[in-house]
Amino acid sequence: MRFLTLYLALTLFAASFAEAQPAPKQAQWSKLYIMPDKRNITRGDGKPLLWLGDTAWELFHRLTREEADFYLKRRAEQGFTVIQAVALAEFDGLTKPNPYGQLPLKNNDPAQPNELYFQHVDYIINKAGALGMITGLLPTWGDKFNKKWGGGPEIFTPENARTYGEWLGKRYKGKPVVWILGGDRPVESEKHFAIIRAMAEGIRAGNGGTQLMTYHPSGNSNSAAFFHKDNWLSFNMYQSSHSAKNTKNYVMQRQNYQLFPVKPTLDGEPRYEDHPINWKPELDYFTSHDTRQAAWWAMLAGGCGHTYGNHNLWQFLDPNRNEPVAFARTHWRRAIDHEGAWQVGYLRKLYESHPWHQLIPEQALLKGDNPEDAGYQMAALGENKDFLFAYSPVGKPLKIDLTKLSAPQLVAYWFNPRDGVTVRIGDFKNDGVKDFKPLVSCPTCDWVLVVDDATKPWAGYGLPKVAKK
Repeated sequence: MRFLTLYLALTLFAASFAEAQPAPKQAQWSKLYIMPDKRNITRGDGKPLLWLGDTAWELFHRLTREEADFYLKRRAEQGFTVIQAVALAEFDGLTKPNPYGQLPLKNNDPAQPNELYFQHVDYIINKAGALGMITGLLPTWGDKFNKKWGGGPEIFTPENARTYGEWLGKRYKGKPVVWILGGDRPVESEKHFAIIRAMAEGIRAGNGGTQLMTYHPSGNSNSAAFFHKDNWLSFNMYQSSHSAKNTKNYVMQRQNYQLFPVKPTLDGEPRYEDHPINWKPELDYFTSHDTRQAAWWAMLAGGCGHTYGNHNLWQFLDPNRNEPVAFARTHWRRAIDHEGAWQVGYLRKLYESHPWHQLIPEQALLKGDNPEDAGYQMAALGENKDFLFAYSPVGKPLKIDLTKLSAPQLVAYWFNPRDGVTVRIGDFKNDGVKDFKPLVSCPTCDWVLVVDDATKPWAGYGLPKVAKK
């Protein structure tokens, strides 16, 4: 009965999301840009893009077109806006063909891409675009230029990296693509820097500099450490990784938020749902609560978006076809509906009900003790002081200084990040510090407090059904 209830709730959410958020036309995504001194990505129609990504690293390499259709359709239903996938895949990506028998390169030479392999890549990118999603396209996994670990081999030089980059840039010019260089590897030598910069130069030569670009670093690392002042780096991406529960991903987010020149920032690979903690099953696996905590922490620290990941999905685990990597345990077709994937969609839905791009991290909203443990509370305030979001990861009461808001009349409500339900607290005068006690408190009972200027059109968050307290 519990499973049936959850299934019905998720189905209703998918239907309501599709109704409330019609799939954007591909033209809106074909031109993305960053306004000067802004920390968000802007769509072609002038609206902010909330990057809600999924790590689908092996998508081009392991799935048939029919399987890719299923995967992309479900992720669109769940509210994802970006699919992060790799052209030259990590696991035997150069030596094991895709489902149609094609390898990506001739003779492992980046200067000789295989047209038939990239026709499959084309299909998936076009399909994602038709469903209103962008492809975060990694030209290669990082072991192909820095075999610090993994299969390799290292095949890139600055010369062929530029050639390959220009070929890719021309091919996907005008497509709903954002470029993600790197691929889970650090930059440790002058040659590595030269390869990445040459690839970026090639892509820009191919597409005329019309598409955004970032760098996906290795665990507990940050693109800003390598390339922040490079002109080709449009926004920063860090990886908070999978080594521990309660990883303080907001620390790197806050560091990047303060950098000059100002650039948007997001966590491009946080702790994955259903991933063994620190790669050790005996320590248990990360849950949906872990993924929600990472998402809300990063966003309230000033993220331009967030990337979700599922340990079974990035590798597209199918025991009949491939061996599980790092103790993966769930077939990808079942894992695609794990709770966390739907719950990050709830985050997007709440954010997009407000002018979320105006949010500024504001811990001064929070009064009282707030230790930096699993229950660390975070808050952000609209730049016009007309709404706030505050997050309590384990359901502890929130003590909020409402004087940070300018409106005399306010409306407050709880947003449940586990099921997307809004529960009204009430209307009241702005009269200083106020205590808010969540409806339920437990180690996985997280809550988001929303307080709005009662006169604003978004006040009360207009869900189809709002439960009254």
